[in-house]
Amino acid sequence: MAYKIPLFNLNFDDREAQAAYDTIKSGWISTGPKNAELEQMFKDMWNVKYAVSMTNCTDALHVCCMVCGFGPGDEVICPSLTFAASCNCIRYVGATPVFADIIGPSDMNIDPKDIEAKITPRTKGIMVVHMAGFPAQMDEIMAIAQKHNLKVVEDACHGPLSEYKGKKLGTIGDCAAFSFFSNKNISTGEGGMFITNNEEMEKKARLIRSHGMSTMSYQRASGHATEYDITCLGYNFRMDDIRASIAIEQLKKLPGDLERRLEVRKRYVEQLSCIPQIAIPFADNKEFVSNYIMPVVLLNSTRQRRNKIREFIHAAGIQTSVHYPAAHHFSTFAELGAVLPQTDYVTDNEITLPMYAALTDEQIDFICETVKKAVAAIK
Repeated sequence: MAYKIPLFNLNFDDREAQAAYDTIKSGWISTGPKNAELEQMFKDMWNVKYAVSMTNCTDALHVCCMVCGFGPGDEVICPSLTFAASCNCIRYVGATPVFADIIGPSDMNIDPKDIEAKITPRTKGIMVVHMAGFPAQMDEIMAIAQKHNLKVVEDACHGPLSEYKGKKLGTIGDCAAFSFFSNKNISTGEGGMFITNNEEMEKKARLIRSHGMSTMSYQRASGHATEYDITCLGYNFRMDDIRASIAIEQLKKLPGDLERRLEVRKRYVEQLSCIPQIAIPFADNKEFVSNYIMPVVLLNSTRQRRNKIREFIHAAGIQTSVHYPAAHHFSTFAELGAVLPQTDYVTDNEITLPMYAALTDEQIDFICETVKKAVAAIK
């Protein structure tokens, strides 16, 4: 069905189209000057030393796991309430994901207490996912990592420019990954970014990105090099300059887009907080965040009731989603036998409402009124 109010709205206009056109006309469309410009913008906006563009966030996460040295026999603790890429990339390097629970309906991020409970002699790292762009409890997590000599990877795909105590998400752990997928705050269709303050990790990431080659095609075409060596096992994780040019325009828009999202969330919270049957995750957050999605969690409810409430909302022309099906219940991870009661409850009772800067106050009011009616009507 065609929804009157979709879940997501692509923030594109003639600027992205012109940027792509200009790049095509330039004669250089593979990894080149636009990627370098995008990487510099990330370094400047995130106040981070190194940024390496990638084909997508999954590849960036894969690189994170490689540069952190995770491998066969190692365990990496991660949440189950995340998209599968967060845990798949741990397996790509031969390590085992160990699922930790979330804090609960009011905080859908990984629980530091359960992280510590899951540490074994084989644990080598922690994969943190900042759900909806809201920061996990990084002080506690970094203290645990320091205590046990663990690497910390930040999956910050939901949180471009989100902050934790004055620091940008992605700059707190050892390295981080961002997504430019079509429904993210920064959208190019596919694309991603690896960032770190560790020079050795950056050098490894840049080699891994392009077959382990010591020089890139653009360097050779520009006359800066004529030969190359293959210095390590690498992959083809390169982003093309067409997508990089689009990402540059998206980054220019990002601060204004996020400011409007703050207003959208504020109006949501003001109206939905009076419904006692739902919890608004991160309602007490005071940090600047990206507000990638707008999750709510039904209280004292069931999966069946949640689904009926979603159907009621859909019938009114409002699209919703669920973030996310719990990864530990997928067939490929079921053998790990994770027991995560908070994750299970939230997975069964979470509803993601529309969230984007173009939402009008009238649309937000209509969504909130529809949610109130749905919760009241379906017992």
